[in-house]
Parts: sequence; C-alpha cells; structure tokens
Amino acid sequence: MRDNTEHAVDVLNGLIKTTLDSVGGYQEAAENADNSRFKGMFSERAMKREQLALELQEEVRALGGDPQRSQGMLGKAHNKFVDLKNALTGGSDKAVIDEVERGEDHIKDKFEDALEDDDLPASVRTKVARCYESIKADHDEVSRIKNTLH
Repeated sequence: MRDNTEHAVDVLNGLIKTTLDSVGGYQEAAENADNSRFKGMFSERAMKREQLALELQEEVRALGGDPQRSQGMLGKAHNKFVDLKNALTGGSDKAVIDEVERGEDHIKDKFEDALEDDDLPASVRTKVARCYESIKADHDEVSRIKNTLH
C-alpha cells in the first residue's frame, strides 16, 4: 500500500499540472481576446494561477516530494487547438470566453475531486481548499461573463 505522503504528493502534482495548464490557457486567452478588459483580466488570472501553482509546489516540497514544474502535454495541445480554432473562426471574445469557461470547468472539477479524497492529510486538504476558493470564484465570474455574452 502506498504511503499517505506519497499519495498527497501525487494528488498535489496533478493539481499543479492542471493549474499550470490553466496558466497557459489564460495566456492564450489574453493573446486572443479583442476586448482590452478581457485581455487584462486573463493576464491577471494567469499570474494568479502561477501563484497558486507556486503555493502547491511549496506544499509538495514540504512533504519531501519533487513538485511538477510544467504543464502537461494535453494542456499544451489544447492551447494550440484553441489558437487554431481562433484563427479559423475569427477568435471572437465570445469564442474565447467559451474556451476559458471550459478550462475553468476542468480545473474546478479537479480541485473538487481532490477535496473529496479522504486519504489526503488535513494540512494538504486545507491548502487545496484555500486554492479551490480562488478557482471557484474565478470560475463563477467567467460563467457570469459567458451568460451575458450569449
């Protein structure tokens, strides 16, 4: 049976990878948005997510693990797909917001899954819950924006 600490490191590294995917997604969204308000919001979110990733990496180090340092291949591929899709469809702000919301749904689900993991130590669960609050607030705001555009 795997050690509880090793399991926590694996879960945190999965969240780090997803968070770094989100950073890349927000950077792509900032590049593709026409509206300066959205560009600024997406750039700010990318920096906020970088900070969350750093906090999760610190938690992995505190557990004696080696933290994930880069986004996953799937995240990179998705970002390139978004670039291609925007090039082909004209990249309207509505289309960019739709893609951002899809990414927000994904990261929110990953953090919710981690919060339901009964094998995580209390300190890790507390860190994940704190990060989740930020992610959920961002998710909810993007959903509100999407609803105003549709």
